[in-house]
Amino acid sequence: MVLKEGRSGPTGERLPRSARIRLTRDIRAVLKRGKRTKTPSLHLHVLERPGGRPRIGWIVPKLGQGIVARNRVKRRLREIARRRVLGELWRAGRGCDILIRARRKAYSASYAVLEAETTGGLEALWSRN
Repeated sequence: MVLKEGRSGPTGERLPRSARIRLTRDIRAVLKRGKRTKTPSLHLHVLERPGGRPRIGWIVPKLGQGIVARNRVKRRLREIARRRVLGELWRAGRGCDILIRARRKAYSASYAVLEAETTGGLEALWSRN
């Protein structure tokens, strides 16, 4: 099933290509100019883009882990973004780029822990405004 963009935001099961940060220059801009916070398992970077659509990207370094563990972390983060983060941002009309960088503890963290840290960290960043 393909995720389609409707008036209320993305719908369906896939994350649309337009909701992903894919270009190196965009990733570098978020890392350089965005606000950031740390959680035990993640580094979160947010760069506001007034009038734009929310986009998200991930950095999951190898950190001595195998490809299976690395892909598991990527899948979990992608699912959290699709189910929780992007839909809420879309409904709120908030345009921003979010970059999530996994730390070593992310490899041993459960889905629930990663979800709590992602949403809690983003809420903490936005409450600083």
